[in-house]
Amino acid sequence: MIMAVSSAAYAAGMFHLVTHAFFKALLFMAAGSVIAAMAGTQDLNKMGGFRKAMPFTYGCMIIGGLALAGVPPFSGLFSKDEIIALQFERGGFHVVLGVLAYFGSFLTAVYTFRMIFRAFHNEPVPEAVELEGGHLHHAHEHTNPATGEVEDTGVGFPGADHHIAERELPMKIAMGALAVGAVGLGALQIPGVTNAVHHFLEPTFADSEFYEELEASTGTAWLGIVIGSVIGIAGIALAYRLWVQDREAPARIQARLAGVHGFFAHKWYFDELIDTVIVRPFAWFGRFGRNTFERLVVNGLFVGGTSGVVRAGSAAVRAVQSGFVRAYAALLIGGLAALALYFLIAAS
Repeated sequence: MIMAVSSAAYAAGMFHLVTHAFFKALLFMAAGSVIAAMAGTQDLNKMGGFRKAMPFTYGCMIIGGLALAGVPPFSGLFSKDEIIALQFERGGFHVVLGVLAYFGSFLTAVYTFRMIFRAFHNEPVPEAVELEGGHLHHAHEHTNPATGEVEDTGVGFPGADHHIAERELPMKIAMGALAVGAVGLGALQIPGVTNAVHHFLEPTFADSEFYEELEASTGTAWLGIVIGSVIGIAGIALAYRLWVQDREAPARIQARLAGVHGFFAHKWYFDELIDTVIVRPFAWFGRFGRNTFERLVVNGLFVGGTSGVVRAGSAAVRAVQSGFVRAYAALLIGGLAALALYFLIAAS
């Protein structure tokens, strides 16, 4: 979407926003259904074999995954590849963007179906077996997946009950509507056939010099659809090979490419980089400010200094207010003497 609007392909960007909303929301709801069936556990390594236990969720996950991977006739193919086709038609550095987009599409197909195959295929985990027997698994303790802390299931997600699509009609209706959109919304912009989103946005971009010009030709768009379809199917095939047919292969590849795996497992070391460049310097600066400026200037001078002056003045006043009449008389005489001395000096 960002690539589209950055390249002035506004209609294509809006089209992908619409289709993406349906199939991505469908995937999120399906994932939530699986997580609830796992009693809140979100670790993919502990999932497997939910295909028979959750057929409706599995079907919705497949539809959303195919749309996200860009496989025909699902909507994601038409919206995604219209954007990529435009990059190749514009030429120049846009071709590089198009190549990177196709590479990203391939990886998307791989990681999406890696998730689907690992969660729904292979041997059923105990939670799936329990669900097949008609019982929804409830953990004795529900923990926060981010911190591991035990949470009160009666407050917030997932609540006292775990709602899954296989048992809740409202969830089935919502996911079914999203699945229909994920399948059929590609019909809004079929190259050379329909152009609904483009016509809808025409009044908004009536003054744009690029809106009409930056549209991929029908031939280029269909070629992009064919290429995108092949790439998506290839990504799914690779995922099936690695996580269904030969499940030992990922471990062998990981052992052979340990350095590369470590680099990616650490998310390109971006967390460490941010910690070194931003978090630690700002934390040191904060400690320095707290221990020097705040302690000496703010607390010492402004807060402590002002209160110190008030305390000293209060102590002086208390010392003077002794309660003895002779002391007050002495102060009065001393004051008059000082005043007389002042006038004598001033007159001379």
